[in-house]
Amino acid sequence: MHTSNLREIAPNLELGQDGWWSSRQLSAVSYPEEGNALCFSVEDSSFWFGHRNRCILAAIKLFPPSGALFDVGGGNGYVARAIQESGLEVVLVEPGLAGVRNAFNRGIRQIMRATLEDAGVLPETLPAVGLFDVVEHIRDDRGFLTGINRLVIPGGRVYLTVPAYQWLWSGEDMLAGHSRRYTATTLRCLLEDAGYTVEFATYFFGFLPLPILFRRVLPYRLGFAPRKVSEGAVRSDHELGHPLVGRILQMLSRRELSRIAELRPLRMGGSCMAVARKG
Repeated sequence: MHTSNLREIAPNLELGQDGWWSSRQLSAVSYPEEGNALCFSVEDSSFWFGHRNRCILAAIKLFPPSGALFDVGGGNGYVARAIQESGLEVVLVEPGLAGVRNAFNRGIRQIMRATLEDAGVLPETLPAVGLFDVVEHIRDDRGFLTGINRLVIPGGRVYLTVPAYQWLWSGEDMLAGHSRRYTATTLRCLLEDAGYTVEFATYFFGFLPLPILFRRVLPYRLGFAPRKVSEGAVRSDHELGHPLVGRILQMLSRRELSRIAELRPLRMGGSCMAVARKG
């Protein structure tokens, strides 16, 4: 799909002088305004973002898209860049100006500054959609995924990641604009209710539930929830710290990646991932 063809599937888009497409109106989204800037400050050096990318790419390799993958709510283009560098066609769909600018500077070739609704995307025109830590921000997640289903071509795929386990809910979820967390079962049921056939579902970040419980959940339940997300706190969460910790996490992440590549779902993790097909 060439950039010039985006207007054919999303008639509300206009090409700006900055080099990306924008919708004529921009609806509010459940994501903190400073979120893209905070993520951008850590993404390239973060073990978490790096491992998530590798898991996403492994799933995409196992279940490839039939055309361009629309990375909806793709923020700064960190995932989109990895998909683009893997040789696949990707279109970043991001309403936030800061994220769009960062993605453009990262070399993402096709960008829509819009939501799918504001862009006026036509039914059954999207070959594939990526929703990487997006659905948890949507209050009506079933309605949202049903709407995505109408836009995806017959047989098209949707790739998702979401945070896992409601018992891991903390102040960070509130500050991030989350509405809920999921299990692999609830995510599968949600997708099936929205009209998809789930091809693969798994947990990942199996080594994170306990650290999240002690670093975030217990302080939150004891009344020590943070009032805002600071750059220092974000950096602390994404730094490996002691070299031994880094080596252990690298070993554990390689095991997870190997299981995903062999289509062997993990039974526990800080995040869930699913691949689903329309029809």
